[in-house]
This record gives sequence, C-alpha cells and structure tokens, in this order.
Amino acid sequence: MSEKHPTPKAEAPEPVLPRVRSHAEVAALDADALGRLVGEIRARICETVLERGGHLASSLGAVELTVALHRVFDFARDRLVLDVGHQCYAHKLLTGRADAFGTLRTRGGLSGFPNPAESPADPFVVGHASTAISTALGLALADKLAGRERRVVAVIGDGALTGGLSFEALNHAGDLGVNLLVVLNDNEMAISRTVGALAGYLSRVRAEPLYRGLKSETAHLLEKLPLVGHALERAGERTLELARRALLPGGLFTDLGFRYYGPMNGHDVPALEAQLARLAKAEGPLLLHVVTEKGRGHADARADPARFHGVSPRAEAPDAGPEAGPAPAPRLADASEIEIPEAVDGPARPTYSEVFGDHALAAARRDERVVALTAAMPIGTCLDRFERELPKRFFDVGICEPHAVALAGALASSGLRPIVALYSTFLQRAVDQVFHDVCLQPASPVVLAIDRAGLVAADGPTHHGAFDISLLRPIPRLVLMAPRDGGSLGRMLDLALSLDVPSAIRYPRDRTAGPIQAAEPRELAVGTGEVLRRGKKATIFAYGACVAEAMEAAELLEAEGVSVAVADARFAKPLDAELVKELVASHRLVLTAEDGALAGGFGAAVLECAAGQGLDARRIRCVGLPDRFAEHATRRELVAEFGLDAAGLARRVLEEIA
Repeated sequence: MSEKHPTPKAEAPEPVLPRVRSHAEVAALDADALGRLVGEIRARICETVLERGGHLASSLGAVELTVALHRVFDFARDRLVLDVGHQCYAHKLLTGRADAFGTLRTRGGLSGFPNPAESPADPFVVGHASTAISTALGLALADKLAGRERRVVAVIGDGALTGGLSFEALNHAGDLGVNLLVVLNDNEMAISRTVGALAGYLSRVRAEPLYRGLKSETAHLLEKLPLVGHALERAGERTLELARRALLPGGLFTDLGFRYYGPMNGHDVPALEAQLARLAKAEGPLLLHVVTEKGRGHADARADPARFHGVSPRAEAPDAGPEAGPAPAPRLADASEIEIPEAVDGPARPTYSEVFGDHALAAARRDERVVALTAAMPIGTCLDRFERELPKRFFDVGICEPHAVALAGALASSGLRPIVALYSTFLQRAVDQVFHDVCLQPASPVVLAIDRAGLVAADGPTHHGAFDISLLRPIPRLVLMAPRDGGSLGRMLDLALSLDVPSAIRYPRDRTAGPIQAAEPRELAVGTGEVLRRGKKATIFAYGACVAEAMEAAELLEAEGVSVAVADARFAKPLDAELVKELVASHRLVLTAEDGALAGGFGAAVLECAAGQGLDARRIRCVGLPDRFAEHATRRELVAEFGLDAAGLARRVLEEIA
C-alpha cells in the first residue's frame, strides 16, 4: 500500500509593487502581475491612510487610471499634472516612493500632495482645484517653443472642472491647438456630489443609451448611408463633422476645440491602456472622458465617498485588506483638514466649524433674509444641516470661490444677509471679488466665515490659512474679527449679521477653546478688545485661536513668579486703539500673538496703531508665522515650531523681559 503524501501548498506569488519603480517596469508586467499590482496598490493605500490619515476615496478611485497612464507614458520624461493632487498616492507608489509611503503626511515624511522635492515625476507643488489644465498648457507651450518631444497629460476631476479657471484654460488650449491630453476623471463627486449644469451634462453623457450605442459606429454608419452619406461626403468634411457632433457625446468639449473620446470605464486597465496608447500618437488638444468610482475597493468608502474623502489617523493599522470583511472604521474628517484635534479632558468640545454651522442655521431660522453660500464644501464648513433644512436659501456654487463672493455681493445689495463660508486657503482666490464686488459697493453686508484659518496640519503649505488677515486688512470698510472660543464665535456671527458693512470672521480647524471668561467683561462692539486677566510685567495681546494659548502661558509664567496680563483683541480691523494705548503705557512688553503671517498681519496692525499714536513701539514684539511656507505636520507640532503654544509664548516673554 503506497504512502499518501500531503499535496504541497502553492507558494504565494511574489509581491509586484516592491519591484515596480519606473515606467519600464510597469509597462513590462503581464496581465496577471498587472491585476495583482492594482490590488497591492489599493491595499497599501488603505493600510497607510487608515494609519496616517489622508485622502482615501479619491485615491482609491484613480488606481487603474494611474496604472494605465504609467503603462503608456514615461513620467520621468513626459509630464503628469494632477488637479488638486489628492489622488496622487498611486502615482507616488509607482515612482520610487513606495518604501517611504508609510511616512505619508508625517513631519519630515512624504507630502499628501505632489511635490517636486520628492520626485521629478511631480512637476509642481499643487493642492488647489482647477489649475491643472492651465499648468499643463504652459508646459506644452514651453515644449513646443523649445522643440522638445514629450507628452503632457492633465488629469482633472468633474468636481474641479466646475471651476472657471478650468474653462479659461480649455478655451485657450482649444484655440492654440497644441499637443495636450486632458483626462477627465468623472466620478460624479468633488468632495460632496458635484453640483451645477455641468454635472447634469456629464450625467447625460454617461447615461444616454443613444450615446453609448452610437459612439463607436456613428462615423462609419454616416458614410455608408445611401444618399445621405454621399451627400454629406459631397458637402465636405465640415458637414460630416457637424453630423458627428450632433450624435456623439462630448459636444461641449468639441466646440471648445478638443477632440473628445469616451466616456469609457476608468477601471478597465487594458482598455484604458489601448486608448491612451492611441492618443499618445495623436496631435492637438485631446480630451479622454473616463468614468470611475470614488472609493473603489473599500466598502465603506464606496458607500459614502463624501465622508471618506479624507480620514484621520488611527493608532493602529487595519487588520484586514479592503473589502475583506468589515474594515476597521477610521475616524471621519473632510476635505482639507484631516487631523482631528487632540482629545480634551471631559466631553469633547465641538469644533469651531460645528459651532458656526449651528449658529448660522439658528440665525437663518430667526431671520428669513439670511442665506448661506459655499464652494463645494457643505460638509467641511458644517453647512450641511442648513442645506437640508433650508435648501432654497443655500447655494453650493461648486469650486468657484470668486463666483461665491460676487454672488453674495449681489444678494446683499438686494436686501439679503449672505454668509459665505470658505476655507482660508481658498478664499485667496476671491480677494478681488471681496474688494470689487463686496467692499467697493455701497450696500454689501456680506459675512465671510473663514474656516481653516491658521495652521491646518498635515495637508501642508497649500492648505495653511496663513494669509487671510494680511490680504483682507488693507481693504476699506471690511471688519475683521476672530473668536477666542465657541461662545464668542456665536456672538460675532450675530454681530456681523447686524452690520451694514461687510465683515469677516476667521477661526481654525480645531475644537473650541474655553469658555474663556474675561476679568472685566465688555460688550462685543465693533473695534473693542477685552482684558482677560491683569498682570504687571507684560501683556500677551492675542488674536483668535491664540488667546487660549496666551491664557495658559500666563499660568505658566505665574508659577515662575512673573505676573503677565492677557488681552483678547477680538478685532484686527478696526483695532481697539485705546486698548493698545493702555497696554503699551502700562507694561514693559506687549507681545502680540497670531496664527497668521506676520507680514501685514495683526501684529503689524498693532505696531501701526502704536506708531500712529506716538507710543513707544519698541515695547511691542510680535509672534506669528514667519516669511516662509510652513510644511506638513500635526497642528500641535506646527504651533510649537513657531512659538505659538503656551510654552513658546511663555519662553518669549521671559526672553524679552530678562
């Protein structure tokens, strides 16, 4: 009787991702290895993002598209411009950064966005929407002038395509006729679902059976039709082209001078590769429309891609791969600020954004003139409840911050009380509208709710809200204020809605401080600050989120026998000139503290005010963000780096009075 031997288990195939670092290596993979590569990329993205935080759903949806692009193009030579760049994780993994991918969004580690300092495969630092086509067009024009033979590819989502800058670039590129490939990654989402007429147009292109059925056969069929085909042929190519446009999708882009291809499945790597290979040899402006699924490969991210657009870090990595049973639920965040602030003692306090959303809705319930606007950020700005309860008084304009502000100016001139909620970093796009369409107008009580003001952690220099004070302070008639805690944010919003001039309230992506009580409570009136505690040797004169750190710094100094006062400016414009005079006259040192750029910021306003009153400005020192871009790290790390935490402020006081 023969002895039975157990059948040996098949060895697991060797992982593909560790041996793929260049275009040649990706292009050489066979079908089996290619499929495994896609799965490994998804698993690595899930594992790292759930550990470190980052943009999950958007990166998962672009894996096959990214792999196909790297199969056809060599981005060591060719150029790839990703709009926003929050879908760049697969690109990083395929361009020699897989070993460092575990450092994603940590201090000194890989950026969450494209960054030329990491790889020549990233031509630009990016992080804002709707810029890719303009940038790619510039690269294509430069190549044409220099006689360089390389391809330039811009990948833009349907959300970013709602931005006006995208259409300015499409208009120009179509007119110039240079070699440029625009890939429209259409997943029906920006962060929340894409809004506007363009979204409806793309939806019809995706869904219309006539388009799908005739897409590949129409041109051939037209030329074969008896009489009609010959008539069209005799009428010339222009007439035939008009007939194609009437029956084929993508007429909008065709009319702008692009040759349109699609829509096609953005998760079919062989089909994508074949189409991209054809387009790599074509001339002129080209647009490939691919349809993808945001969050693909992770069950929860697929089910709710808006909530899983970004996730916060976890203490531990997940135990299971994507869609391998219930995945450990990450803590949820939103588009541009992924870090959840550190835990606090007792029940978690609400974020400033949550307090704003509650008060905006309460104000709208009281006053039917109140309307709310945002630019593709209803969840991030916490206006989603406002949208659900008062949809006719809520306007999501898509990724069009200038339009949001200009629209608000017109609404205000018509008797309404518009609140425009924008992230500080994106408000920068609309500064001209703040000047021209709001502040320059005689009746414009627009309220700008500036979210994510100051340091916003792991998204890095493209997303820090460093410049809003400096950009807005010179504009006449505009009232600038910042709350020290949740209660003062609510009072400031009520005050802003009562004014007949435009105003702006800035607040961080953080949990609310406080409540911080004043030693001598003072009515909240425009241009009035407030003394929170008295002291003898120095004053920390703080603005907004820095007030809580100033109060803690005063406690640290008190323990060292140093008596320090703390004052809350409340307003950067108009500044409380009488309070500045009092503080400078009664203390050896006035230390201003702000989580914004020092150049032209709150501290500069205090210095100007003191000089204007003939006070001794030598007693004033300013702490804030220096004249350089802050990199990515946690908010606590960044606050400490710039000396804006309690320990840093206390240390600076001791240095100055020594």
